[in-house]
Amino acid sequence: MNSFTRRGLLLAGVAMGVATRGARAGLALKPGARDALIVVDVQNCFMPGGSLAVSKGDEIVPLINRIAKGFQNVVLTQDWHTPGHVSFASAHPGKKPFETIKLEYGNQVLWPDHCVQGTDGAAIDKGIDIPHAELIIRKGYHPQVDSYSAFIEADQHTRTGLDGYLKGRGIRTVYVVGLATDFCVAWTATDARKLDFDAYVIEDACRGIDTHGSLAAAWKSMAKAGVRRIQSSDLAI
Repeated sequence: MNSFTRRGLLLAGVAMGVATRGARAGLALKPGARDALIVVDVQNCFMPGGSLAVSKGDEIVPLINRIAKGFQNVVLTQDWHTPGHVSFASAHPGKKPFETIKLEYGNQVLWPDHCVQGTDGAAIDKGIDIPHAELIIRKGYHPQVDSYSAFIEADQHTRTGLDGYLKGRGIRTVYVVGLATDFCVAWTATDARKLDFDAYVIEDACRGIDTHGSLAAAWKSMAKAGVRRIQSSDLAI
C-alpha cells in the first residue's frame, strides 16, 4: 500500500468518524416538502375535565402550535365515534371502562363514552392554532370497529385513506404528536412504518394514558417497528 492510498483511507476514516459522531449527536431535523406533521386527537374529551382526560394533555397545545409552524404539511385527526360505539364500556352491560374484551378483530380496551360525533367533546381543542393544516382525518366512525391509528382501523384491514393522500402528494416522512402516546399516537406511527413511511414521534409533544403498563409497551412496539423517538428540540424550526 503506497502513502497516497494510506492517506486516502485515513481521510475516509476521519470523515466516517465525523459522520458517526454527528449522527450520535442528533443533528437537527429540518422538515421539508416531503415531510408531514400529524396532530393526533387533540380534542376536548381528552383535555383535563373531559370524559377521557389524558393527564396534562393541555400542556402540549402551545408546543404543537409552535412545531406546526415549521411544517409545510399538517394533518389533524379526530376520533369521531357513533353513539353506543363498540369501544364504549356503556355498550357492554356489566363492563367498566378500561376493562378488556375480545371482539371479532381482537382485544379491545373499553373506554368511557368519548368523542361522539357532533358533540363539543369531539371538537378539536380551541387552543389549536394551525390555520395552514390541509386535512382533517376522522376515524372510529364505524360503529363496530375501533380506530386508534390515523391510517388503519383496529381490524388491521380498513384504511382511512391517509396513506394514499400523503403518497399522492409525494410525502415520505411523518412526524406524530398528540394524544395519547400509548394508543392513537403509537398506532399511527407504527402503521406509518407498515405503509413504508419514515416515522418520528415527538415525545414532549405527546401525553399518554398509561393503563396497565401501556406506555412502556407502546414505546417498545414503536422501537421494534422502526419508529424514531425524538424531542421537539431535535427539530430545526
